[in-house]
Amino acid sequence: MIDNKNIELHTPMMQQYLKLKAKHPDMLLFYRMGDFYELFYDDAKRASQLIGISLTKRGIFSGEPIPMAGIPYHVVENYLAKLMALGESVAICEQTGDSTKVNGPIERRIVRIVTPGTLSDEGLLNEFQDNLLASIWQEPKGFGYATLDITSGRFIISESIDREAIDAELQRTNPVELLYPETFQDMTLIENRRGLRRRPLWEFELNTARQQLTLQFGTHNLSGFGIEEAHFALRAAGCLLQYVKDTQRISLPHIRAITMERQQDSILMNSATRRSLELTQNLSGGSENTLSDVLDRTVTPMGSRMLKRWLHMPIRDINILIYRQQSIYSLQNQVMKLQVLLRQVGDLERLLARIAMRSARPRDLARIRDALTQLPAIHILLSSQSNRYLTKLLNKIGKFEILCDLLVRAIIEVPPILIREGGVIAPGYNSELDKYHDLVKMETDYINRLELRERKKTGLETLKISFNAINGYFIQLRRSQSHLAPSYYIRCQTLKNSERYIITELKEHEEKIMISKNKALTLEKILYNELFDLILPYLAALQDSSAALAELDVLSNLAERAETMRYVCPTINTHSGIHIIGGRHPVVERISSKPFISNPLKLSKTQHMLIITGPNMGGKSTYMRQTALIVILAYIGSFVPADEAAIGPIDHIFTRIGTADNLTSDRSTFMVEMIETANILHNATQNSLVLIDEIGRGTSTCDGLSLAWACAEDLATRMKAMTLFSTHYFELSALPEKIEGVVNVHLDAVKRGNTIAFMYNLQDGATNKSYGLSVAALAGVPHEVIKRARQKLRELEKTSIDETVNSLNRFQLSFLKSEEKSVLLMLERLNPDNLSPRQALEWLYRLKNTIKYRKVKKN
Repeated sequence: MIDNKNIELHTPMMQQYLKLKAKHPDMLLFYRMGDFYELFYDDAKRASQLIGISLTKRGIFSGEPIPMAGIPYHVVENYLAKLMALGESVAICEQTGDSTKVNGPIERRIVRIVTPGTLSDEGLLNEFQDNLLASIWQEPKGFGYATLDITSGRFIISESIDREAIDAELQRTNPVELLYPETFQDMTLIENRRGLRRRPLWEFELNTARQQLTLQFGTHNLSGFGIEEAHFALRAAGCLLQYVKDTQRISLPHIRAITMERQQDSILMNSATRRSLELTQNLSGGSENTLSDVLDRTVTPMGSRMLKRWLHMPIRDINILIYRQQSIYSLQNQVMKLQVLLRQVGDLERLLARIAMRSARPRDLARIRDALTQLPAIHILLSSQSNRYLTKLLNKIGKFEILCDLLVRAIIEVPPILIREGGVIAPGYNSELDKYHDLVKMETDYINRLELRERKKTGLETLKISFNAINGYFIQLRRSQSHLAPSYYIRCQTLKNSERYIITELKEHEEKIMISKNKALTLEKILYNELFDLILPYLAALQDSSAALAELDVLSNLAERAETMRYVCPTINTHSGIHIIGGRHPVVERISSKPFISNPLKLSKTQHMLIITGPNMGGKSTYMRQTALIVILAYIGSFVPADEAAIGPIDHIFTRIGTADNLTSDRSTFMVEMIETANILHNATQNSLVLIDEIGRGTSTCDGLSLAWACAEDLATRMKAMTLFSTHYFELSALPEKIEGVVNVHLDAVKRGNTIAFMYNLQDGATNKSYGLSVAALAGVPHEVIKRARQKLRELEKTSIDETVNSLNRFQLSFLKSEEKSVLLMLERLNPDNLSPRQALEWLYRLKNTIKYRKVKKN
């Protein structure tokens, strides 16, 4: 434990450490000591546990050793990456004073605070994922939410009165760090999120937020961004911007604008929908066999990140979608050539952020140079295109001839990683620097000649002149030859097998070399920093160019996927409905070892619900998911896996497919299922696509069947949402007879003896068989168990009709008793095509019993 009460009793160095640590008590403090960053007390213990570094001690205080752990400065990024992945924050303390001019500890200060949401270093980031810092604000009337990607400057805000919607935003954006006010009410909304940072209430003050934002953007007000009245979101944005300035301690010129996202601009999907559709993350948390895994063949990291953003937020602007479709058509003959050029562009977006923050390394500048050299060829390749949207992108991309020429002249072909040792600025860029380099070369050549002269003079062919950081230049002889050293050789070091000497002439030329090297290095660092000033005026145009290049990468990728995977261009309609011919699941068809069976779909105002029956493993879930994925692809502007597709307006996609216990929130599987169902029933509209797979299986047969019936009825009659309703309750196949717009379909299967063959093709009407035991056998349930199950099934089939009806067809029984309808009306409502032989026999007995009951009652 740190003892701050008796700080004056510590050594001067520890006093300095404790004062700096007191300013950042919640962060690990990396305190620079020579070639190491050192941590003390609780920080040392914590870092030792988190990243596995050795825990030692340094000195004693109050009779107890002071815990210490250290990290070599040259590998600090490796450890920072581990700590950031764990959601930790680190304050970096550097030596800023001159050790030759002070008594006592060298002056130190916090130069940088590294947090998961403010990373910009290449080695600390996943290049294929956005790294978002977020802030949330809550009031009784709604939520404000803001995200910032500091690696691109993308600053986005949104508002919602709906908790479910803000939860979906948190899941979609998946921030690595989340700021929230100390008075935040709904902690269950955020408690399981990583990188939580509790912030004081004043940082969310509305007027402060406006002042922060207008100062950042250099505007008088926020009207130009259309966010003046977005008070909830502005509070969140103000706190976020304040936090970034506090941690980075530099200007942030690449954050040039702020964008308001509105729900009506995109297709909304809640967290359950994103999870079940596996857009970018599979159910196990990985990226394999997801939609993005199949679709993403982009050649730049910034293009890959943009594609993932598109998948998570399909847009509803038909004009933009048509522009994208037309661009995909235009690029199909140019894909290979274009991708070769774009691959050399690399991650220009994040390179520019490091330029803006003045943290770019020499190789970053070389990569920017290499990216800019590709632009003329991209213009030539696409200049013949008549597509207006591609022309617009080309105009944004620009050519930057002057800047490119500057970087070609200024940076050597393959610069070192760091500027620390120099050797970055190219010859010919600065005459004074060239002069210093010539002096170093001249003196180095002289020392080489001196070595030859001394060999000749002493007659010792093994004599050599070497250099190290401790001794500088020295003459080295074998120990066996040391007695032959001339008298003017001054011994400076004795080793096991050699002796090292210096001479006056050697030291004189060494001093000339070191002076020239130091002057060259000082000047090179000045010239390097000047390059930032020369690049910054181009920053805004370069950011627009990088965004256009990323989009060009995505569009060319979609063109390649369309051709490679036989996708077709869908028609985006303005009237409701989804019509698909030969639809395929984009992921399953790629990973399946068997040919994929395509299927049609037709949803419209007159046919808005399909009741889907069929065996487990028969393809019902695949069919439902492929419909949603085709819609999502269409609404990002992509071609789709189908023979034909026409898709009307979609405002939401809802799914209720598969569920697991949420034990941390004390919710059972059935409770989670009902919460998801309730959300659908409250929010679905006529233009919503709803996928429901098995409602009511987690409770009793009667309760489950009743719930499934009532939910399907509500969706079909009140909302008339476009719904795919999969069920094993065969009783629901009676719905088409009662509700207009509901249709029965089933996935076909053929039973052959004790086995089952899945046909995976969609057929009209409901299935009239259950294949549960056959599927169980395929799953590997022991033969003895299957045999006993078949025996039990035969026993159940021999029970009385009344008991069978009660257990297997209770809904129909309650219907008959409650409705008090005539036998004629009952017969009229029955659909014989939907009844199994057993069910038909049960109905016959029931009708007979009903007649008897009515005769008794009448008498």
